[in-house]
Amino acid sequence: MRHNPFHASEDPEIVRQLIRDYPWGLLVSNTADGLVASHYPILLDEDSAEPAIFTHVGRPDEQLHGFGSPEILLIVQGNHGYVSPSWYAPGASRAPTWNFTAAHCYGIPEILDEETNLRTLARLVEHFERHVDEPMLLDPEWGRPVAKGTVGIRLPIARFQLKVKLSQDKDIESQRRVIAQLRTPGPYRNPALATDMENALDLEQ
Repeated sequence: MRHNPFHASEDPEIVRQLIRDYPWGLLVSNTADGLVASHYPILLDEDSAEPAIFTHVGRPDEQLHGFGSPEILLIVQGNHGYVSPSWYAPGASRAPTWNFTAAHCYGIPEILDEETNLRTLARLVEHFERHVDEPMLLDPEWGRPVAKGTVGIRLPIARFQLKVKLSQDKDIESQRRVIAQLRTPGPYRNPALATDMENALDLEQ
């Protein structure tokens, strides 16, 4: 990502929270046959001192990615949306933009053994199923053959690039106008992005 001091952050806690809030990641590998990308659910390793995630890929994606010693890229993205320059204060920038939060995380994947993968899949299912009325958890009896069709991965995040682009470089009046417009009914209404802006900019609610 292009570096901009207004939007760059080195805070690993923001990366952790981004993974918690948006547990759908894009895995990218640079292989001998070219770039390979896959989308999978991810789960933060809450016990790790440094940011790390658990995930899995369906076979034969592990062969396509060539998991081993090469570093891979995990992309995690939060709320995002279009910002019209017509929302800014008079005299402010005339350029349209896109507000977003995203992290590019790099590390060498660790392949999980079958039992660890099964336990991790069970945790992943529980993480999502607990929010439904009648959760259907991953029972080891029927879950084991399902797990055999996957390859579990733990990805320690050795380094990351984090961009929180939420109008930090705009004047306060323009920031407030953008937030108001994002909460207003229309083609670009995005109240979740407005809340992210309020939190990042520390504006009064």
